[in-house]
Amino acid sequence: MREPEQQEPQARAGRRAVVTGLGVIAPNGVGTDAFWKAVQQGTTVLGPVTREGCTELPLRVAGQVNDFDPAGLIESRFLVQTDRFTHFAMAAADLALSDAGLATDPQDPFAIGVVTAAGSGGGEFGQGELQQLWGQGPHFVGPYQSIAWFYAASTGQISIRGGFQGPCGVLANDEAGGLDAFAQACRSIRRGTDAVVVGATEAPLAPYSVVCQLGYPELSLAQDPQRAYLPFTEDACGFSPAEGGAMFVVEEEAAALRRGARIRAVVAGHAATFTGTGDWGRSRQGLARAIQAALAEAGCSAADVDVVFADALGVPAADQAEALAIADALGPHAADVPVTAPKTGFGRAYSGASSLDAAAAVLALEHGVVPPTPNITEVRHDLDLVTGHPRQLRLRTALVLSRGLMGCNAALVLQRAVDDRP
Repeated sequence: MREPEQQEPQARAGRRAVVTGLGVIAPNGVGTDAFWKAVQQGTTVLGPVTREGCTELPLRVAGQVNDFDPAGLIESRFLVQTDRFTHFAMAAADLALSDAGLATDPQDPFAIGVVTAAGSGGGEFGQGELQQLWGQGPHFVGPYQSIAWFYAASTGQISIRGGFQGPCGVLANDEAGGLDAFAQACRSIRRGTDAVVVGATEAPLAPYSVVCQLGYPELSLAQDPQRAYLPFTEDACGFSPAEGGAMFVVEEEAAALRRGARIRAVVAGHAATFTGTGDWGRSRQGLARAIQAALAEAGCSAADVDVVFADALGVPAADQAEALAIADALGPHAADVPVTAPKTGFGRAYSGASSLDAAAAVLALEHGVVPPTPNITEVRHDLDLVTGHPRQLRLRTALVLSRGLMGCNAALVLQRAVDDRP
């Protein structure tokens, strides 16, 4: 197993990364307010797959973003160049930038960077162009086929559209990429960048994309939306995929305070490990090491963790490994920490899944509420899984966990901007 990725402590560098903006495009709500209301209430929106070309495929249940009109949010010249996953990213970035009150300074365009993560890229756009090629010939394939499918398209289009010329990057990763992108953003801030637009969005519900996912043994093929995604239970049968994701504005704290920005959360620590594929039991050690290293970077102890946002894959062996990893990393305190997985109500959006978990964690810290895990009543593992109703708690530190189908493990520590506990 590869050792956790070590990063320069933020305190030593003297530049702390904070969240000042948040934008969400999710199956259970477009916009932060709609998303949080649904998450807090435990609303379930998993349903039959209705996307064109997908209805006869074995995948029956997914989380679809239905209330989203990109034409009303994004200029036409960008729409024709980009896939649905980039439409989500641009719209969510706009919401995050508006929330942060941040825009490019023409005198310093290098002050803002962009980092996104993506696992599948632009499958819908690519499929359409390939159908044109097969059906009518190469003269009917547009030039944007060369860029719209590319996993880096969201980073590129957000930076071009916003005039952001600071450090830009993309992580070609699966679920854990949404958390790893935060680490990349924090590195840039420690090295002198004032702000980074960061996050992940996915659109994996085109026919080509769905067929590719059918090779994942972890994918749930259940037909009942209420039974399709039930992690940590006796009936766990895999995960239901989803589209959407979240984007954030992460700023250097002093720069944010100088311009009077509201600090929504502190990005306190992150760590990642890799334990490979083929045996979910191995992720126990890797995830535990990532948790411990992330807490160490944040300067936290296990007793400081107030809530865990679980990876919650929905595969029995993976669920057991995660429950044991939490116990290994948090020790005796693990029994007292509430654990939640709001994604069981709207699906797992690959890289966008951990970004949505991070968004839910920021909002939970702000509101002092641990949202429930929808559709679940009885838990087979030794976890204090929050089910049924939200739990009101005084929260300061949230731990967000993610594991990728390709073997990556990641942990992110987020904290309230101000500790108002006695």
